[in-house]
Amino acid sequence: MSASVPQGEFVKRHPGTPAGYFAWEAAGLRWLSSVAGGVPCAQVVSFGATRLTLRRLASVAPSPEAAHVFGRRLATTHDAGAAWFGVGPDGWDRPGFFGPLSQPLPMSLRRHRRWGDFYAEERLVPMAELAAPRLDASTRDLIDSVAARCRAGDFDDDDRPARLHGDLWGGNVMWTPDGVVLIDPAAHAGHRETDLAMLALFGCPHYETILAGYQQVRSLTPGWRKRIGLHQLFPLLAHVVLFGGGHAARTRAAASAALTA
Repeated sequence: MSASVPQGEFVKRHPGTPAGYFAWEAAGLRWLSSVAGGVPCAQVVSFGATRLTLRRLASVAPSPEAAHVFGRRLATTHDAGAAWFGVGPDGWDRPGFFGPLSQPLPMSLRRHRRWGDFYAEERLVPMAELAAPRLDASTRDLIDSVAARCRAGDFDDDDRPARLHGDLWGGNVMWTPDGVVLIDPAAHAGHRETDLAMLALFGCPHYETILAGYQQVRSLTPGWRKRIGLHQLFPLLAHVVLFGGGHAARTRAAASAALTA
């Protein structure tokens, strides 16, 4: 950050960032933040083609009390919903992005009536194609089988599309003096279990307390823990694409777990 940036602001920028990336992130932050009683997000000050300026956040140690409130607020954010699975933030009519600022991957926002169709066609199949050179044949076959089960509706339920952060790993959860604030979304409408599975992917402080708070507002469908691997499969495939085959074994395990759910 340059010395000219006002105190209390944080500027994101990176050479070669794809056109529209910062507008996409700003749209996601505002869409998620618009939910009354939902999880607060980093406040957008301004954005342009080459930068995004946010209000700076102070960090504190995670606490069970803040985690419980976070869980309740996350359920409220999810419940705000959207009209279709796959749709992006209000007013956003282009594809989005998933992944780090230094190397974001394209993310489809095509609309679907059924979650299984959306997850298979807009998440698993495109990312598996990118990851294929770093996966063995048996792992690719497992992923194809998961996608087939998604298309068949095996994982569909009566839940309406949830308003998701979309990249909710622990590093995008900021613990502040005023509670949890979210950063760096890949916001879209999907299944509520996706954000919860992402929180578990690399660990999040007080995870079980977050879940307890969440289920005070919205009960999860029975068997949801067995479907964690299903929902982690997309971000794991993205990690194979971005960071190499070291994530291939965990990707295979997630696909295998999904097929037993």
